[in-house]
Amino acid sequence: MKFVSLSLCVLVGALNLTACSHKSSPAGPAAPEVLVTTVAPRDVPVIKEGVATLNGFINANISARVSGYVISQNYEQGSVVKKGDLLFQIDPRSFEEALAQAEANLGKAHAMQQKADADEKRALELFNNKVTSAQERDTALQAAGVARADTKAGEAAVKQAELNLEYTKITAPIDGVAGFANAQVGDLVSPTSGPLTTVSQLDPIKAVVSAGEQAFTDFVTQHPNAEERDSYLKTLDFELLLGNGSTYSHNGKFSAVDRNLDPKTGAIRFELIFPNPGNILRPGQFGKVRVTVETRKGALVVPQEAVVELQGNYHVAIVDENNKVAIRPIKMGERFGALWEVTDGLKPGDKVIVQGGQKARPGSAVTVKAWTSPAEQIAAVNASAGKDR
Repeated sequence: MKFVSLSLCVLVGALNLTACSHKSSPAGPAAPEVLVTTVAPRDVPVIKEGVATLNGFINANISARVSGYVISQNYEQGSVVKKGDLLFQIDPRSFEEALAQAEANLGKAHAMQQKADADEKRALELFNNKVTSAQERDTALQAAGVARADTKAGEAAVKQAELNLEYTKITAPIDGVAGFANAQVGDLVSPTSGPLTTVSQLDPIKAVVSAGEQAFTDFVTQHPNAEERDSYLKTLDFELLLGNGSTYSHNGKFSAVDRNLDPKTGAIRFELIFPNPGNILRPGQFGKVRVTVETRKGALVVPQEAVVELQGNYHVAIVDENNKVAIRPIKMGERFGALWEVTDGLKPGDKVIVQGGQKARPGSAVTVKAWTSPAEQIAAVNASAGKDR
């Protein structure tokens, strides 16, 4: 009996050992998941942006040209005015009197000239007939010349008096929007008083943008011929993004570039012209100007978030055909919105990790899924919502 019991114990122990020897070892951690994009040549627009300040196409400062008291303001502040519309009236009475005095003096000058002309004619006849001396003739000629000069001076005085009287009516020199008045009825104004108001031509309206010295130099280097450069600039269509984020409904055109760069900032200003029907845009507004300067053919681009910069060097993580991670140094070119051009280090077909790269190590295996840009995600959601309706 003892032998049987011992045999059973040995058999049970052997079975337990066999069971333990066949027990499976614990599984290792799963390969981390990464989102990748496949590099492929594509045509991308080269878009330049800059902050713009709006200004009137013409800003006419309206100043008094004669001294006097303002007796009326003849426009509504902030209203549209036409060229020649009366804005202010200066008391004209003293100028009317001055004109009357100038006209009277001119009448005297005319009378004196008529007498001097007659004396001159008579003196010439008497001298030719050897009745009078050369001195008497010269005296008559001199008196006639003085009389004619006095007449011209009188005519000039009348014209000046007429102008001064006309200047008492301060009118709009252009079509535009008249601003707030800086002088009120009863104020004494003069040519040195400063602007009484400003009239701005707002349709079209200017957008003033500054470009850095490097950007300007690069542009001139790419377009060294002045005629070709001007012709190219005229072909560009500029978009204006307003302060609320909306895009203005009319495109603008290039107008002019300044003669010099600002020595303090190293920037140069250029002006764009935008249609402005209804005077929707106003001077002083800020916006952002955007223009497509060219289309880059066959560029290799990756999302900017896929690029890692370290001490001025750039690299990306790629996944090879065995789904293993490798680090690839690259050289960067232009930025295109959320994308970045790679000029060296990648080739078509490379799979670049966009998200999840922090979970992977060089040489480790990963689980690959396709990355979708936020814009594509939004488009897919909108399309799905449209189908549900």
